[in-house]
Amino acid sequence: MELLAIDFLGKPLRLEGSMAGWQQLFWDNTLVSQIAAAPTDTDQFIHQFELSNNEQTIQCQLNGSLSWQPFLIQYQASADQQVIAQGERNNKDIERQQPQQPIKAEKRFSLIGLVSLGMKALKSAKLIKVVLASASLAAYSWLFSIQFALALLACLVFHEYGHIRAMKYFGMKTKGIYLIPFFGGLALSDEKINTRWQDVVISIMGPAFGLIISLASMIAYWITGEMFFAGLAVFNALLNLFNLLPILPLDGGHVLKSISFSMNSKIGIIACALAAIAGVILSYRLGLTLFGFLLIMGSLEIIFEWRQRHQSHLLPLDRYGQIFSTVWYISLVAAFVGIIAYFASLGDSLLSLPLQILGT
Repeated sequence: MELLAIDFLGKPLRLEGSMAGWQQLFWDNTLVSQIAAAPTDTDQFIHQFELSNNEQTIQCQLNGSLSWQPFLIQYQASADQQVIAQGERNNKDIERQQPQQPIKAEKRFSLIGLVSLGMKALKSAKLIKVVLASASLAAYSWLFSIQFALALLACLVFHEYGHIRAMKYFGMKTKGIYLIPFFGGLALSDEKINTRWQDVVISIMGPAFGLIISLASMIAYWITGEMFFAGLAVFNALLNLFNLLPILPLDGGHVLKSISFSMNSKIGIIACALAAIAGVILSYRLGLTLFGFLLIMGSLEIIFEWRQRHQSHLLPLDRYGQIFSTVWYISLVAAFVGIIAYFASLGDSLLSLPLQILGT
């Protein structure tokens, strides 16, 4: 990831590195110094290099200290023993930066990823949004009713709007919301995230907005007694709960991957694995068989990829971020399960369907 980018002798000086320990220093996109990946007990670093033209050779140096959790880099750049630039950067600076070099996307096959790629190819055609929204309306009307389909689309749009609001909070440019029949929706942005915290917030804000819809619908049901609001509350809760499953590219997969990959020790991944096991046991005891099965699949995927976490360009969560994200995630899951269980207890066969699905 890009750790530092400053002006140095009229041209950009850029430092890249990862938690694995390697660093590469570029001056005007030319590699001038590097440090190989190796375990180290110190957070100090030093790069020495020469810049020359036909007339003279300049002895240059970039030195400083680097802490990953919490992130803080302090630096000093000098030329011929004269200080050219110095300062420090924290995680907020990393969140706001736009890397000079494009970040290579992870190669991962997924149907939603292919749909997203298709949306990018058609981003200039605004008509595609209307076509997809109409197709979604027709599909859900066929399954339910036109009134319920319209309400369900409103829930999906509000869910995706949560992602959009989070993207805008981090200063990212957005391209809008696309509704995909039977798959939900997509909130797209051309810009890449730089930190695990951005990944957590952007991913989890969709279900968080979805919880608002379910709670509002439940209150409306209590006030009016209309089964329409009860059905909307419980099915919206089911959709958002599935979206929180720890499976990529679902929102829950991004959240748990960010938490797990930010744990910089074997104790961390062991704790994560034990938490997953506890979640599976609890799911089966509550009769949520499907949820427990998918939790196993998602957790195994994250554990198998954990060794490669240091190669990521994303700045990891600090300890506070890991705890806060975990509590936030568990609270959302518990809230949606509670809403589904409450309406199932009313005895209506339709309202009991989501709980039956989770127990399949």
